[in-house]
Amino acid sequence: MAIVVGLLIGLVLGLTGAGGSLFAVPLLSMVLLLPLVDSTGIALGAVAISALFGVLQRDRSEIAWLPALIILITGAFFAPLGRWLAGHIDDSLLLGLFSILMVWVAVKMWRQARLAPDDTRIVRAKRWQQSEEIVEPYCRQQQGRWTLSSRCLLVATLGGATAGFLSGLLGVGGGFVVVPLLTLVAGLSMSQAVATSLFIITGISAVGFASHYWLVAPVDTELLLQVALGGILGMALGVRLGDRITGPVLQRSFAITLVVMLLVLWVTHVGEVV
Repeated sequence: MAIVVGLLIGLVLGLTGAGGSLFAVPLLSMVLLLPLVDSTGIALGAVAISALFGVLQRDRSEIAWLPALIILITGAFFAPLGRWLAGHIDDSLLLGLFSILMVWVAVKMWRQARLAPDDTRIVRAKRWQQSEEIVEPYCRQQQGRWTLSSRCLLVATLGGATAGFLSGLLGVGGGFVVVPLLTLVAGLSMSQAVATSLFIITGISAVGFASHYWLVAPVDTELLLQVALGGILGMALGVRLGDRITGPVLQRSFAITLVVMLLVLWVTHVGEVV
């Protein structure tokens, strides 16, 4: 069953532009009956491995390395703080914070499907080459070299800190922050932002998982490997299914599924308390 859960996590992570890792924690909690804090720890490890596989599947020339490293280093610094806090707050509060994030991402996915339907066809697990309009960035690349202004560094640092803290606190990859941040800061196309976000998510999630192991509690290694294996298979499946099923309809379906899973998670949690 753990492999099946991992398969769903990897598939959703591969097919959605951002926020796919949000499915990991509810699935681990509801299907495998793990405590919420343990679910977030396992989720971080599984997402890190799945995202790494996604990086290896893509054209690494799409990755904007300098902005990625700024966001990654900042995020990696704040991920342990979030993971430490997750181990010291009540499950109900953690669930409340996670719920706010899930609702926000679900609304964002729904709006993207309506306002920017072409962006919903970018698949994380797939190599993608196309010409897209570039927005005016804070960081500029000229003749292969990046120009880092103070505004660029400030926004990238704050964004990385937010992604890292939320990743550590809630066991998510942080792509819902990183992808729009990269389009704003570095002026990347959606395809480039998705490829770069996978690299960042890999590093931040790995640091968050290590922080969970050392600051909160060790994890079931066998369970983690089973979920991670399923995640890799899911990302690979995303490569094959990407051209056929991505788009606004799928994006809306994921948004609805997020809300439904959240409601089930709340019912399950209330039942445990009662």
